[in-house]
Amino acid sequence: MQKVIGAVFLFLVVFAWSFIPVSSPKDKINWMTLAEAEKAYKTDHKTVLIDLYTDWCGWCKVMDKKTYTHPQVVAYINEHFLPVKLDAETREKITWMGKEYNYQSGSSVNGYAMYLTRGNLSFPTTVFIPVAQPDPQAVPGFLEPKDMESLLRYFGDGHYGKTPFEQYIKNFTGSWK
Repeated sequence: MQKVIGAVFLFLVVFAWSFIPVSSPKDKINWMTLAEAEKAYKTDHKTVLIDLYTDWCGWCKVMDKKTYTHPQVVAYINEHFLPVKLDAETREKITWMGKEYNYQSGSSVNGYAMYLTRGNLSFPTTVFIPVAQPDPQAVPGFLEPKDMESLLRYFGDGHYGKTPFEQYIKNFTGSWK
């Protein structure tokens, strides 16, 4: 009798397990290292998108769970950007375009984070590094998917450098919720 109960239990566990959704690579952003993004940046002609975060930042975690898992955000970033997650407090030396950046103990962040934000640290910060004009464009604060759409399309569709954002946003109609 115990063997029958054990077999039924095992069958039920396996059966129930089959209904748990399995995420596919399309469901996640294909985050890369900064070194990988730099190499691809030189040949792919895509804007680098950096999610600048810290481990202690609560809004960074919310953005990871809510914005960076949104299906339209994921698909658009994977298609149009070179996405990088970067801990602003990393103690590792960072090299970008031949320049080295080190951890700055006085400010408790890496010098690269200071460079990306022009010293205006806020977390999370979404940073865009366009190919045509490679000065980092930092957008501080938590972004809902609907708010992220206008920024992604502005940089991803090639409007940056051609149309001022204030003008672009007046004519922008978003569709992400």
